[in-house]
Amino acid sequence: MRFVSFYDAQARIVPGLLLGEPDDARARVLDGSHPHCLARLGQLAPAMLHWIEQGLQDVGQRLLAGGPPADALRPLAGLRLAAPLPRPGKVVGAAFNYVDALAERNMPHPAEPVVFVKSGRTVIGPGEPIVLGPALEHVTYEAELAAVIGTPALRVSRQAALSHVCAYTIFNDVSVTAMVKADGGFVRGKNQPTSGPLGPWLATPEEIGDPMALDIGLEVDGQVLQQSSTARMLFDIATLIEYVSARMPLDPGDVIATGTPAGVAGAHTPPRWLAAGSTVTLAVQGLGRLSNPVVAGGAAQDTQ
Repeated sequence: MRFVSFYDAQARIVPGLLLGEPDDARARVLDGSHPHCLARLGQLAPAMLHWIEQGLQDVGQRLLAGGPPADALRPLAGLRLAAPLPRPGKVVGAAFNYVDALAERNMPHPAEPVVFVKSGRTVIGPGEPIVLGPALEHVTYEAELAAVIGTPALRVSRQAALSHVCAYTIFNDVSVTAMVKADGGFVRGKNQPTSGPLGPWLATPEEIGDPMALDIGLEVDGQVLQQSSTARMLFDIATLIEYVSARMPLDPGDVIATGTPAGVAGAHTPPRWLAAGSTVTLAVQGLGRLSNPVVAGGAAQDTQ
């Protein structure tokens, strides 16, 4: 199953169930705010976090039971999508987690995962601008597969870890490399406004098969700058969840961003730092494409 969030006529963010193939003009979205859906879900509030807490598979099956009415279906092509999970609780990112990226930098493999926390307030949706503040220098893109936590996870084993994942999506871990280097840490450089593009939808695990065998890539203005496979992760998703859950509780709606492959901006000659006027597009096999324009400006306004 695939789930989206979109803006309704009152600019409210509403969850929906995506029906059909996303690149088919006949694709429809079952509007989670429609009375049919509210009735099917026992008046569960129409918000993606509530759907995740309820269980996406359960929500999807209940919404489809008996067949939804025609007026509850909206053409996907006519919707303005938001981030499918507009406000994650937290984003836990993995650094230095692709062997091709480590080789590109001539870095040794870390003995254990290197992780950091990124605020859920950095998240933006498809088509929303990545805003480069006037003081930001050397800003890079980072194409990543993201795993969304569906059930609480604390000190879980690697063997049980993936049972806590309710969905996968695409994440662009936009990072201010100059800040990361100056600080010797990730907090400022990973937590600037609009630095967390997420989307375009959530796909439940059966939709993508093996999450450790997906093509992943990124282009800027049509030029391919990253091209790899999730098979090149150093620490797989289950190991990351085991490691993180031993150090902090993972709650429904938290996101695990699994690291980025070779080809970040500073690795190119000349470097391909993000610049106003460009468009960044990420693609992960089975998860679609996530595009965002890059613009100049001050602090981004919170539209969520």
